Amino acid sequence: MKKFNIRKVLDGLKEVSSSTPSVQVGPQENHLVQETLQSDHFQLCKTVRHGFPYQPSAMAFDPVQKILAIGTQSGALRLFGRPGVECYCQHESGAAIIQLQFLINEGALVSALADDSVHLWNLRQKRPAVLHSLKFNKERITFCHLPFQSKWLYIGTERGNIHIVNVESFMLSGYVIMWNKAIELSSKAHPGPVVHISDNPMDEGKLIIGFESGIVVLWDLKSKKADYRYTYDEAIHSVAWHHEGKQFICSHSDGTLTIWNVRGQGKPIQTITPHGKQPKDGKKPESCKPILKVEYKTTRIGDPFIIFSGGLSYDTVGRRPCLTVMHGKSIAVLEMDYPIVDFLTLCETPYPNDFQEPYAVVVLLEKDLVVIDLAQNGYPIFENPYPLTIHESPVTCCEYFADCPVDLIPALYSVGSRQKRQGYSKKEWPISGGNWGQGTQSYSEIIITGHADGTVKFWDASAIMLQVLYKLKTAKVFDRNRSKEDKGNTEVSDEDPFAIQIMAWCPESRMLCVAGVSANVLIYRFSKLEVTTEVVQLLEVRMQYELNETESPDGGGGGGEQTSAHPTPGASPQTSGPPSHPSTSSNNSDGGNIPCLKVRSTPLKQSPGYQVDLVVQSVWVSGEPPQPITSLALNSSYSLVVFGNSNGLAVVDYVQKTVVLNLGTVELYGSNDPYQRQPRSPRKTRQPSGGLCDINEGSATSEDRCKSPTSVLMSHSNLQQFYNGGGRGAKMSRKLSLPTELKPDLVLLSVCPPRGANPLDHRDNSFSRSRSSSVTSIDKEAREAASSFHFCESFARKGDSTLTPCLYVGTSLGTVLVLALTLPPAGEQRQLQPVIISPTGMLVRLKGSVLRMAFLDSAGTLLPSAFEPWYEPNVTADGEEREKVRKRRPVSVSPTTSQDFNESQFAVICSEKQAKVISLPSQTCIYKHSITETSFILRADVVQMNQGVCVACFCANGHIMTLSVPGLRPLMDVNYLPLTDMRIARTFCFTNLGQAMYLCSPTEIQRITYSQETCENLQEMLGELFTPVETPEAPNRGFFKGLFGGGAQSLDREELFGEIAAGKASRSLAQHIPGPGGIEGMKGAASGVVGDLARARIALDERGQKLGELEDRTAAMMASADSFSKHAHDMMLKCKDKKWYQF
Repeated sequence: MKKFNIRKVLDGLKEVSSSTPSVQVGPQENHLVQETLQSDHFQLCKTVRHGFPYQPSAMAFDPVQKILAIGTQSGALRLFGRPGVECYCQHESGAAIIQLQFLINEGALVSALADDSVHLWNLRQKRPAVLHSLKFNKERITFCHLPFQSKWLYIGTERGNIHIVNVESFMLSGYVIMWNKAIELSSKAHPGPVVHISDNPMDEGKLIIGFESGIVVLWDLKSKKADYRYTYDEAIHSVAWHHEGKQFICSHSDGTLTIWNVRGQGKPIQTITPHGKQPKDGKKPESCKPILKVEYKTTRIGDPFIIFSGGLSYDTVGRRPCLTVMHGKSIAVLEMDYPIVDFLTLCETPYPNDFQEPYAVVVLLEKDLVVIDLAQNGYPIFENPYPLTIHESPVTCCEYFADCPVDLIPALYSVGSRQKRQGYSKKEWPISGGNWGQGTQSYSEIIITGHADGTVKFWDASAIMLQVLYKLKTAKVFDRNRSKEDKGNTEVSDEDPFAIQIMAWCPESRMLCVAGVSANVLIYRFSKLEVTTEVVQLLEVRMQYELNETESPDGGGGGGEQTSAHPTPGASPQTSGPPSHPSTSSNNSDGGNIPCLKVRSTPLKQSPGYQVDLVVQSVWVSGEPPQPITSLALNSSYSLVVFGNSNGLAVVDYVQKTVVLNLGTVELYGSNDPYQRQPRSPRKTRQPSGGLCDINEGSATSEDRCKSPTSVLMSHSNLQQFYNGGGRGAKMSRKLSLPTELKPDLVLLSVCPPRGANPLDHRDNSFSRSRSSSVTSIDKEAREAASSFHFCESFARKGDSTLTPCLYVGTSLGTVLVLALTLPPAGEQRQLQPVIISPTGMLVRLKGSVLRMAFLDSAGTLLPSAFEPWYEPNVTADGEEREKVRKRRPVSVSPTTSQDFNESQFAVICSEKQAKVISLPSQTCIYKHSITETSFILRADVVQMNQGVCVACFCANGHIMTLSVPGLRPLMDVNYLPLTDMRIARTFCFTNLGQAMYLCSPTEIQRITYSQETCENLQEMLGELFTPVETPEAPNRGFFKGLFGGGAQSLDREELFGEIAAGKASRSLAQHIPGPGGIEGMKGAASGVVGDLARARIALDERGQKLGELEDRTAAMMASADSFSKHAHDMMLKCKDKKWYQF
């Protein structure tokens, strides 16, 4: 323990001694680079949100504008028009949305929230805003109804009363329908909350009110009394009218539907239990589950549609949620994948008193949106064009690429278009409102998501849209059907053994490399041709590093200590196919090579797209499972892949299918190891693979929380190993058999959440990583994770005069180590001669785990890694032609190839705490910047902006920062969001040209920009939700109906509900809150002189209005005084001549 503390003190002294002024070289090197980026090039704002609205709760549709609105339990409002027209808004309170109502074809929407507030949204601007709000103080809102082309909104409450709101002024009317007036006087019980309100389609003066207890009342608005009452002994969930206004239908809690005549008292004319078994003796059918909603839609030709959700028999246990469509005598039961939240029938007319002609049903599910075509036989669904399948399997990691090669998106789209399902409706998607934005982006963007089931999805994210391009299923490479015997013996407790942990992609060569949770690395090539792979190439790696004083008996062979300067391969390549895996017990003392997943032994048919080239599998060693992979990188020019775990790394040559290097991180130091590490025995001090499942549940002090997590061997890339299972107890870390004497010390290092735990709910909301002293019992310095890698052409050693291919390794203890690569010449030699890797020592040390490395040339230009252009790997031509394709020399796009020998490079290195710029080949630190003292960085990227290069960082305290390079001047620091959620930490990505993204919920991607230029152009790029459309003509009443009556009866609601007739409502009932939308409507988010003028004009209008009101009041008082004076004068004249006894 003492030794550890002394070492920390020495490290601290070392840091102090090196913290001389940030410029440590002569002035001539300082002023070589002219920095072009300034603070005013940066601005942070949200751009667009994609994906399925998380935890939806309400839905509405505008049948004229053809816009769909979805509300969620967190107060989010998502609006969808034609594909590519989407909008996201948020209620400030964050309360759940219980109902949405469009002002049809008016460009406005009313939302009712669970906190008893009602809001009016203006949709006529690109970023909708709230115009008015009304907060009820005494009553709870349960149902709202806004008749078509009316400005009076009916609001039903939990007490059973109905209040009426003018949607123009958002003021309450004095007209109130009290529950005790609506029900019969003889009824002693309260009827319950209002569950339904709607006006008779043929008579606006008649309102039907449904109470939860089973009472339905037809209320006459003019006479202010109930015309009819209908009573049923089961609770009501919803009511729907027949368009002629003579009948209505109710759905009940016992699975029945009752149809009533408006003028018929007493009993319903028909009672149906659609899914109940009918007893033969004529008794009442068995009760079923509640029918939560029913809709009754008519057609000119043929039978009406009765559509409802729920109502299934109780004995259908395990049956999926259903939507039932009754059309004449046919009943179609449509099974859904998730519970139904709400559904809406889309009709040809917005008028409730016309034949409805339904053509589709929009069904909002808990995790999906389905649109059913009612016009085609079999009711096929429409193909959904929105990117709502992000969460099909929980997202475990993301990568974001801007400014990709122009041919990449068409190539991915062409292979992805073959994967589409068949059997969709042939019709156009019915939600087709709005217009696309005018602005365009000149560059293409791609987002890649890795998922828990092993799928990798490529998305076209260009021009603030999102569209799935291609889906890769990596699990196909493995055998899925493991025998029970295998399952029991290998101690694999993961529910998602195929989950993707880290991805590395080279857009130019189209090479893809993914690391899975089962410590496997898959290398894929892109091909436009189908191929059948007889045997999937497998390479097994034994990554075991023991620090014993005596050299390991297997020398340089199976992953023991390797001390030679040119190490021999650390594992023998096995390219002849997968070996037979012994199903011996995992605590087998002979350490059989038990893999976590078994590569398939049968031929694999690979469709055009990504095809597996090589599988690299870390195997169990000495009865212990392999450590999770913490970092990954690939270089297509060198044909190398490198991956690291918590104490070592392996380099694989995917051309020769061999392991080139397999070393412990400690051994890369050679004799320069700054940590005097203790020799360890192989078994006693084994540390578990600590993923981010060891989130401290509140037991760390605030001081602990702000310290870097390197002590638990967490690096940025480890974050990608933790993900929330989206409702499933998904686990990323392996379950280990720990020595009993270690277990008490590992309380804060729980290897995986308990079975069945939902990491989304229980784990995401705390974000602190333990710095417990218990970790020191495992001798932290002995285990140093490889946290990041970077391939480049650079100066491998101090004072080198030539550029050579290098691999830079960043570790969890803040060290950057350099490996020089000696590559055989291209062509045939590349396939025969070995790649030689020589560790050349340590470059620099930083505080905290190394997150990102990048290189600049002497002019300060970012040096991209060398790459090989893409070629078709499955060329069918003869051997000579194929060889010609293979011989294409990998192109390095870096300008360094033509650099003079005396020119320098700059290495930019960012860790969890600080950034440093190192001049090469002199290896001197010329700039240093401490980014954060009290927190730590989760994601850092060196990105190319239009005006230059910068370092972008996302900090655990929610700050987003940018620094100039090479000078490391702070350019932007915005407190963007407090990190309450592990998901954000795991999925946050920066990319070039000022773009960034993260998963803001398990189902949604939030994109943001930190570029001033993009912020300015955003308004143009956003789509328009509202487009001027003429409202369809009202249905023709016909000659006889006009002559004898019987057509639709209109009602002057203004006369009934206005202040003159109804008086004023009680002030204590609800509070009116003006929204910000009035000002914003002037000019988006108005700023500068125009905004000030607009605000001044509104203020003047308001002042004028108040003055006008004052004038009116004064005039009224004067009139009242005149009237009083007149009455007094008349009285005086009358009484003037009367004697006292005559009074």
